[in-house]
Amino acid sequence: MGRDALTKRNAERRKAEKVLRIGIASRAEMRARTLAIARGTLKPAPSDPKVWFSSLESLAQVLSSKNQLLLETIRKARPGSLKELAELSGRAEGNLSRTLRTMARYGLVRLDKADGRRIVPEVPWDRVALDMALERNAA
Repeated sequence: MGRDALTKRNAERRKAEKVLRIGIASRAEMRARTLAIARGTLKPAPSDPKVWFSSLESLAQVLSSKNQLLLETIRKARPGSLKELAELSGRAEGNLSRTLRTMARYGLVRLDKADGRRIVPEVPWDRVALDMALERNAA
């Protein structure tokens, strides 16, 4: 297979992937953006980030190596409950619950309620893409 065919195939595969776009912006920049959208002076593009963090450090805390492994475990094993995920991951259920609630707040995971009080974690994304300006806007 030629280089052009491989590039085209990879591009087609990427189009089919579900990607969560994450942006980094100061709270002032996020507020200004939200107000501009509300006023109608800014129309977000489909490629714009859907989730925002105020710093790279806060993103790094949520997507630590341990939490990346947790996301991978959820995607591969598809646990039917938090208890099952706790067993698979070797993490305490209480700690796991807090971590997943934080991840859900940022849209990284979905926590679906099943029969009874059982919560089923799901990772609806194939990839996460980071959008970060190298220069900060004055806000």
